[in-house]
Amino acid sequence: MRYLVTADEMRRLDQYTIEEIGIPAAVLMERAALAVADRVRNYCTGHPDAGRTALVMAGMGNNGGDGLALARILTERKMDVTVWCVGDEDRASAEWKRQKKILEKYSVNFCSKPDRNEYTILIDALFGVGLSRAVAGIQAAAVECFNGLRGRKFAVDVPSGIDSDTGAILGSCVRAEETVTFGYCKRGLVLYPGCVQAGEVTVADIGIAGNCPQLEEPGMYALDGEPGQLLPAREPAGNKGSFGKVLLIAGSVNMAGAAILAAKAAYRSGAGMVKVISPAENREILQTAVPEALFGTERELSAGMDWADVIAIGPGLGRDGRAAELLRQVLCRGERPTLIDADGLNLLSEQPELRRLLAESAGNGRAVVLTPHVGELARLLGRSIAEIKENLCRYGESLAMELQAVVVAKDARTFICRAGRPVCVNLSGNSGLATAGSGDVLAGMIAGLMAQGMDAYKAACTGAYIHGCLGDRVSGQYGEHACMAGDLVSRKEWSLR
Repeated sequence: MRYLVTADEMRRLDQYTIEEIGIPAAVLMERAALAVADRVRNYCTGHPDAGRTALVMAGMGNNGGDGLALARILTERKMDVTVWCVGDEDRASAEWKRQKKILEKYSVNFCSKPDRNEYTILIDALFGVGLSRAVAGIQAAAVECFNGLRGRKFAVDVPSGIDSDTGAILGSCVRAEETVTFGYCKRGLVLYPGCVQAGEVTVADIGIAGNCPQLEEPGMYALDGEPGQLLPAREPAGNKGSFGKVLLIAGSVNMAGAAILAAKAAYRSGAGMVKVISPAENREILQTAVPEALFGTERELSAGMDWADVIAIGPGLGRDGRAAELLRQVLCRGERPTLIDADGLNLLSEQPELRRLLAESAGNGRAVVLTPHVGELARLLGRSIAEIKENLCRYGESLAMELQAVVVAKDARTFICRAGRPVCVNLSGNSGLATAGSGDVLAGMIAGLMAQGMDAYKAACTGAYIHGCLGDRVSGQYGEHACMAGDLVSRKEWSLR
């Protein structure tokens, strides 16, 4: 996994490194400048025919100090460097003034405004992490001018104008092709729209201590690495029963597609047995499409709940009285881990009694996973979609706290929230997953992982990550426009190891 830090968390890590570990701020600044210089060199090596000119746009804080140190290093590496100082130097930080005094001893050009339209390298060192106000005045004009220049644009730590905690654009922002950030990745570099403005992100190790006792672990992280390594270990002497039994309550009359996709996904993720509870009209198509699955009518729900290791309800279920009664029975009976998706979530938002039953069940220790997309989460919380999208993570955490459940808040970035646990944000996947049935596949995958004994929170994090990785594989083969949910459960794409 990789941690994603806020500006406050990063400040605490910096402070601990400097004050407790004893590494001077000037040393960290030098290492940061060297890290950016190395990325610049990599670019120039790949473009030998380009010129050797660089412009450094430096603000008055320590981010600008990084830029001044970088200007010196680039000069030492035989580049023609111009430094554009933006702001009141009387109000500059002590480290900035120290770097400026050193830099004045080098053959570096200083300017109050760029005197050309094109450079080989353009460096944004105007603002660092922690910017909390809209960019305005001379800084906003500088950002606009910088964006209009031609050349490879690098941002130091965070593109200026991006909220490093949320990824929001604060008035205006630098559009970088590459961002070099230090110590840990900042949240705003992976969340929309900041991730688009950051371009390629490199996390450079500059010696920031990771064992700060005031920060045992950051509040957000992302999974990475090979998806197959995250699947539960298989017991060589296991059998279909020991690998977990999923009861899937899905589909409505002559509407079996969601049930098919979810059942296949549960099997692909490793579940040993899947039983689908659906109207009798769906029996033939389900047994044709997923012959491995058991089939039961709604009269067999009670026996199915006794049989299962995990219950998943909602895909294609409908929102009529029949569907509500099925959800009520699931919430009233048994203590099996339960995943609620799609129409199951809509029923919870429409019927307070069902929501009360869910809260009681989860409060008594039942493991519950909810998988709402933005619209479903808006209905569950009585908010507008615009409000939810503005801070999906916060609203996901709010619902998780209220219902004592794992909440998989789905959007272009999906947040997995559980009270008392850090938030897992999923960075895999692409726009090809924004297609009908994709959520049904995710629900089946998480249920399959839970059936194998995986903790509900871990299953949700793992399922979201693998689901996105499958989307990346499919789009790599067919393109993002051509992705279909059925591709995500194909045998070819599930060659994960």
